[in-house]
Amino acid sequence: MDGWDPSTKSALTQIPLLSTRAGPRDGAAWTQRLKEEYRALIAYTTMNKSHDNDWFRISAANPEGTRWSGTCWYVHNLRRYEFQLQFDIPVTYPATAPEIELPQLDGKTHKMYRGGKICLTVHFKPLWAKNCPRFGIAHALCLGLAPWLAAEVPILVDSGVLKHKDDESSSSAS
Repeated sequence: MDGWDPSTKSALTQIPLLSTRAGPRDGAAWTQRLKEEYRALIAYTTMNKSHDNDWFRISAANPEGTRWSGTCWYVHNLRRYEFQLQFDIPVTYPATAPEIELPQLDGKTHKMYRGGKICLTVHFKPLWAKNCPRFGIAHALCLGLAPWLAAEVPILVDSGVLKHKDDESSSSAS
């Protein structure tokens, strides 16, 4: 954690680490892992809300907990940019991190793969591998999606690639 800013360190230390090494094909062990995932997500969400830094909503999209969806947002120049968020839990989870998708941004930045999957290869995947199985979905959001949004959304807005929903509705009305 050398070189990390204090708020990231603080956030990371408050997200519970997970202990169960289980993936979607591991039956009862996967159920235990999902319980740990929910505990970590609840802790992270609670911490964000207490620091007035609420920036996502997420839930399992299927009963097995292998598909997740929700919304995330980023505030830039006092305007909130909101995006659909989704990902599947890989079969090799937790050894392999989930590939987070923001379908609305597909093709708008070179730091994204086909289908709207954000690029986490260089910075986040080595960190995930080093901390397997202790990291989970909350850690992927904290250390993967949050910094990606902070780096990419301002560039996309300032370059005119991403428009605020109020700007789009006013231009279509005229």
